[in-house]
This record gives sequence, C-alpha cells and structure tokens, in this order.
Amino acid sequence: MRSLRTLLLAMAAASLGLAFQGQFRGSPRIDAAVEEAIRSDQIPGAVALIWHKGQALHRKAYGHRALTPKREPMTLDTIFDVASLTKVVATAPAIMRLAEQGKLRLNDRVTQHLPEFQGGKSEITIRNLLTHFSGLRPDLDLEPAWSGYETGIRLALADKPVAAPGERFIYSDINYILLGEVVRRVSGRPLNEYAAEVVFKPLGMRWTTFQPPAGWRPRIAPTEGILRGVVHDATARNMGGVSGHAGVFSTADGLARFAEMMIGLGAFRGVRLFSPMTIRRFTAPQSPPDQPVLRGLGWDVDSPYSGPRGDLLPLGSYGHTGFTGTSLWIDPSTETAVILLASSLHPKPRPAITPLRGRIATIVAAALGLDAPGAELAGYNETMAGAGVRRAVARNGQAMTGLDVLVEEKFAALRGKRAGLITNPSGVDREGRRNIDLMREAGVDLRVLFSPEHGLEGDRWGAVPDSRDAATGLPVWSLFSGHGQIAAGERLKGLDALVFDLQDAGARFYTYISTMGHALEEAAKYGVAFYVLDRPNPINGVRVEGPMLETEFSSFVGYHPLPLRHGMTVGELAGLFNAERKIGADLRVIRMRGWERGDWFDSTGLSWVDPSPNLRSLNAALLYPGVALLEYTPDYSVGRGTDAPFEQIGAPWIKGRELAAYLNGRYVPGVRFYATRFRPASSVCAGVLVEGVRMAITGREEFSAQRLGLEIAAALVKLYPGKVSLEANRLLIANRRVMTRLEAGDDPRQIEQESQERVEEFLKVREKYLVY
Repeated sequence: MRSLRTLLLAMAAASLGLAFQGQFRGSPRIDAAVEEAIRSDQIPGAVALIWHKGQALHRKAYGHRALTPKREPMTLDTIFDVASLTKVVATAPAIMRLAEQGKLRLNDRVTQHLPEFQGGKSEITIRNLLTHFSGLRPDLDLEPAWSGYETGIRLALADKPVAAPGERFIYSDINYILLGEVVRRVSGRPLNEYAAEVVFKPLGMRWTTFQPPAGWRPRIAPTEGILRGVVHDATARNMGGVSGHAGVFSTADGLARFAEMMIGLGAFRGVRLFSPMTIRRFTAPQSPPDQPVLRGLGWDVDSPYSGPRGDLLPLGSYGHTGFTGTSLWIDPSTETAVILLASSLHPKPRPAITPLRGRIATIVAAALGLDAPGAELAGYNETMAGAGVRRAVARNGQAMTGLDVLVEEKFAALRGKRAGLITNPSGVDREGRRNIDLMREAGVDLRVLFSPEHGLEGDRWGAVPDSRDAATGLPVWSLFSGHGQIAAGERLKGLDALVFDLQDAGARFYTYISTMGHALEEAAKYGVAFYVLDRPNPINGVRVEGPMLETEFSSFVGYHPLPLRHGMTVGELAGLFNAERKIGADLRVIRMRGWERGDWFDSTGLSWVDPSPNLRSLNAALLYPGVALLEYTPDYSVGRGTDAPFEQIGAPWIKGRELAAYLNGRYVPGVRFYATRFRPASSVCAGVLVEGVRMAITGREEFSAQRLGLEIAAALVKLYPGKVSLEANRLLIANRRVMTRLEAGDDPRQIEQESQERVEEFLKVREKYLVY
C-alpha cells in the first residue's frame, strides 16, 4: 500500500513539475500534527508541502476544503486566499525588479514617487515601508464606509504616522498599499499585471493571481462564512481585490515554485528572474541597525511574527504568514521551504495557527538533522554576517594576544632577525610585562623602537620627539609629527623585521591604524618583513557602522575608506590594507587565540591598559567613535582634560538641561543623557566651566556609535545654529552626503539608514580579510 501511495504521489508531483523523493521520515509526525489540529477544530483542513533541495519531501492534503454549505474534501490543487503572503510573493518582488532596473532606490523618499504623500513632506522611505518601520498605522479605517481603489490610495496617502520613521516596528498594511501604488506609477502597470509578468508567469505559477476568474471558484478554499474567490481582507476587498498588502490566490505547488526560485537566489530551472545580490539583500536583515526586530525587505527574519520558524530552523531563515491561515518559511542554508496552507477562518474565525506552523517547522528541521548542536547559530551567523548585523553574546573567555602567542612560542618567528618595534604602553602581555623586555629576554635582536601618537610612554601631546627608552637605552624614533605620519624611511635599513604591537580602539579615525598603514608601506619599500601582533577589537568585531570615508577626505585620521566602526582587528586591517592598496609588503600576522568576533573587551580575560591618554575605559571606547565625530569644533569639549573623556560633551554655548531633554526625547537606543557641568583642566575649554551632557550606556548590544554621533550633530545644529561647523569636522565625518543631510536638518535615523548602503558594499570586501 505504501509503495502504491508513493508511486501515485510521485506521478502527481511530476505532472506539476515537482520532483518527489518518497517517504520523508518527518511525514508521520506532520500527519499527526495536522490531523490533531483538524480534530480540535483549529482548521477544517490543510495542504502541507515540504520542499528540500529541489524535491518535495512531503506533499499532502488533509481534511476538508469547505464545511459549509456542504463538505468538500481538501485536494492538493486547492487554491487559497494567501492574504499577506501577497506582500512577499507579489509586491516585494515587483519592487525588487524596479530596483534592479534602477527605476527606484530603497532609500528614496516615498514622496519621490508619490508626490502627494503626506502633503509632499515626509522622511519615510521605500525601505521604511518594506520593513514596517515607517511609523504608519496598522490599517486604514473602514468606517465611514468607502470603496474603490483610488479611494483606498487617497486614504493611505493621507494617513498620519503614529511614530517617526525608523523609531519602532509597526506591522502595517498601509505600507504595502502604498508600495502597490508605487509599483503602478513607476512601472506604468497595475500591480496584478506587473506581478504576473515578472513573477507568476516566468515561474509557471498557473494558478496564482489576483482576482481569480469564476471558473476557479470550485477549487478555491472559502474563508469566513462562505466567502469564496473574493479576497477576505476587507481593505483589499474595498479596493477591488488588487492591493499591495493582500489579494493574491495561489496553491501549495505554486508557492513551492516561488520558494525554489528564492532558494536558487533568483534562478528557476535555467531562467534567471533576479540577481543573487538582490535576493540576498531582500532576505537579509534591513531593519534600522539599533532595532531588536529583524525584518528583511518584505520578509520576516526575527520578530514577534516569527513563530512559523519553529524551534530549530536557523535564525538565518525567513518567511511570512497570511491571516487566512497560510504560511511560507524558507531556509536558504539547507535549501528547505515549509509551506502550510489552511483556511482557519472557515466557516468562522478561529485563533491564529502559529503553534501548528511552528510545530511543523520544528518537525521538518529535526527530520533533516538541524537539531544538531550549533546548527541554529551557524545559520544565524551566516545571515547576520551578510548583513553586517551579527549580535554579540557576552561570554567569559581567555584570549591570548599575538604577543602572548609569541611568548608561548619563545619568539621563534623572530629568532635570528634584526627587529624594530612600533609600540606604546598597550604593548604588554597577559601578565602586564612589556613587549620590549620580553623580546630582549627571549634573545630577539631588538635594535630600534618606533612610537606612534602620544609617544612610547603614552603621555605626549602634539608632536612626539625622538628619544631613548629609559629601561633599555634603545633609540625611540617618532612616527608622529603632531599633524601626521613621519616616515620611518632609512631607519628601517639593516632590519629584517618590523613588529607592530599597539592596541586599537575600533574606530576609523584612531590614528594607530594610520601609523600601521604607513609603516606597512615603508616596510614594503625597504624589503622588511612586517609583523602584526594581533589584539582584540575592544568594542567587538561584529558591529560595522557608517558613515564610510570618501577618498576626498583621506588624511592621517582617515588612511583608508573604512566605516566609522569597522569591526576588525589590527591584523585583519593590515591584510586589507596590504591587498586593497596593493602595498605588497611581506605581511605576517601573529593571530590571537581564544578570541571570538562577538567578544567585547570584558570577555577577553585581559587587563585594560589605556591605549591613549583619554581612552580610559571600555565605556569610553564604545562612545568614542560617535562622540569624537565633532571633535574639531572650536570651543567644544569632548571631555578631554576631565575625569570622563568621551563620556561627556560641553561648551560655553550649550544649555545642559535643554540638550539632555532633546536627546532623551530622540530615544537613542542604548544610551541616556543627563545634564552636567565640568571644567576641563586642559585641552579645549581649559579652565572654563561649561554646561553639557553626560552619557550613560543602558544597552551596548543595541547601541550604535554612528546613531549617537548623528543625533548629537543634528541636535547641536538645530538647537545652537552657527555654533557647529560640519566643514571643520569634515575629516572626521568624512562623508559629504552625511554632512549635507545634517546641514539640511534631515532625521538622523534616515541618514543612518542611507549610510548603511555604502557599508554593505564594504562588508563584501571586509569578508575576505576576516580571520576570526
């Protein structure tokens, strides 16, 4: 009996262009779960289809398609009102195609395509609509009664947001009503026609459409009452059945074809619909960087709506649900799709079937072996890495720096070599011993020392003079003039190796990485091997935040086009510099042991040593990239010369309580502000009592240094006109577009979102040089 059933299923699948693998070991448990849901009146029936690596592992109809006015058995070819799956199988792909054609950009303001939206004045972008971070309400009002597509669009265009764009996640049908209209205006064709042209027809989704014809009615599963062949969603129904948020009808087999295309990164059986890059972008997290809810462009990645993922499918998977009882969840890492179509509203509304969806996904994952230890984290990290948005998890580690590794290996890598060393007080091992002394004790022929900004002892300001090390008498040649790099030049003659051992801060404009880059060039010029003793990125190697440096702003505080927070170690940066700048040095990185990308400095087991005089704590290091963004402003203190550098800002023209209230009203994630007064003992505003704000980190995982810097800049420009010159800070901000938008008074959340597009391009380059 089983072999006959398998044969019949295979024949039926083949007739629809689907491969069928035979008995799936998860099938009995799927059967039991669905049949229990039918017995307990959660659903009248369902079709479940599990797609895996080009084959249907499980494809079965259960229960009844209709209960009233008469019972009809469920069949595999039943057509369902897929409700909000419309958003991801029709509207988002239509936007994908238009974006690929260059007819719109994700960061376009909606008003660029719908000029009358919000009276022509709105910061909401196409991306905000796709991710549900527009701030618009969940749906249009149905009272007083209205009808007609144009009326629905007019109401959506005028609906007032209840939150600022990017501020919080609000799942909103209005977003997709507007996107449907964007498709119509940009393509010149109604959404139903355009979706059929770019998605349904190329995929052979014969039984997928808006406004199904009357001849399909017998195969359509009714929804509430005996509503059949007419979209259930009342707003879409008022609009005539075609809207960006609901209206599509389809079958399990049709959705399997769509899923196959998504898993194939835009290709379907020899036909390419979309580029792989487009698919990856739309399915990777695209929420504002500081938000805990992760949404792709249309797709759900990790949010309160992610129940259909179950307990075992990787967090890198994505999907969506429909209010009528439909769901589609795709895991690209295992090439699996879980499709469950039911009509839970027939003949009466019932609770959402989220538990059933999650249970089936968990059964599938377990049957495929995804319950193996580490499988979920691996899938999650792969997706997050692609988006540059991994989540660091605090742990208690015991990292060994590159110096510690050399100590353990008795400096074998440097044995017999005449060496020079670039270092400062941060160049110590786990026991606090200087690298200089350790190298000499191990017999390394250490001949000369080089010092970066702040000198060998880390206590100098301005130009650093040449000197001698008091303990060893070794000459110390300065590499910092007070304004930039001093070339090591002929001082490298006679050396076989130049060793770099400095603790970086993780920010683009921290000058030690510029010192490293220039020294790498000099080492290549003189044929000297360049050794980097790697050290942790103190603010973790996960978060990567713009703005990106534009080459016109290259300087000693901007050696290479990097984002503000690069998420790399000095060893990784050295590899990137050497290859991308075609330096051609004989680079040798002594890798750390026991360090993981998600580690903050407090996870390393190492002791904090101030890498520079004013970077005195991990909190200061985290705030530094954002706070220092405006440091070149005259009469503006970032806390240098106080007990809390980079943890407070102030100026004679700032009103502390006013600024604190404004910034707290912006709800900057992970940080709060309170008014303060301080008198710097040195540096800017020395001896002057100034008002300002102090910052308290409340959640470092959601904190964005970029957002902090943009919010401070925008606040100072708005509250104290003429006091802040963005041009004076051009080498720190290093991005003309960001400066222009700040001067125009644009919302920092929108500026941040736009700057991440450039960061995504950098991430592809960065990935090649990550060694941890």
